[in-house]
Amino acid sequence: MNNTRGLLVVVSGPSGVGKGTIMRPFMERNQNVKYSVSATTRAPREGEIDGVNYHFVTKEQFENLIENDEMLEYARYSGNYYGTPRFAVEKNLAAGLDVVLEIEVKGAQQVRRRCPEAISVFIMPPSFQELSNRLHGRNTESEEKIMERLDIARSEMQLAYDYDFILVNDDVDEAVRQLEVILEAAKAMPKYMKDFIDEVNNNA
Repeated sequence: MNNTRGLLVVVSGPSGVGKGTIMRPFMERNQNVKYSVSATTRAPREGEIDGVNYHFVTKEQFENLIENDEMLEYARYSGNYYGTPRFAVEKNLAAGLDVVLEIEVKGAQQVRRRCPEAISVFIMPPSFQELSNRLHGRNTESEEKIMERLDIARSEMQLAYDYDFILVNDDVDEAVRQLEVILEAAKAMPKYMKDFIDEVNNNA
């Protein structure tokens, strides 16, 4: 027996760990899963498309969304807002569709508090040195900014124990395969099956 409501999956991890690198091929291979497009006030990076990678909005627009309780979660990170608009997520879940949120660690904490049935996945680098190499390899930020991101990453990785699953991004193809396995396994977890378990027990 399956839950009629979709599965909410929260994927997070430190900056530079490769969240987007994993999610792109994952979504191509799993078109029945809906990807929740986050909103942000940061400037687009080269190749990013508004409405596909992010909803790029102004600080004023973002703060209006917060004021109107239209954000499932949000956080300030490196001077910019990041967050998840609520409407599309709720609509897809109610329709029985699985939804993946690729969000910052602070935002993931908010979602897990508001949606205890959500399944959380923390992406770890194979080593801290590799994380540093990836951030330097972007060639988009100053050394000072990279050091700031690495300091934040140290704190964020201490929170990995709070997540349901850990995914090590050493090889992208293998990480995508493991994420697919995690989603299947998550559908047998008691917190996802709560309504069904309660229904059976209440009629016992």
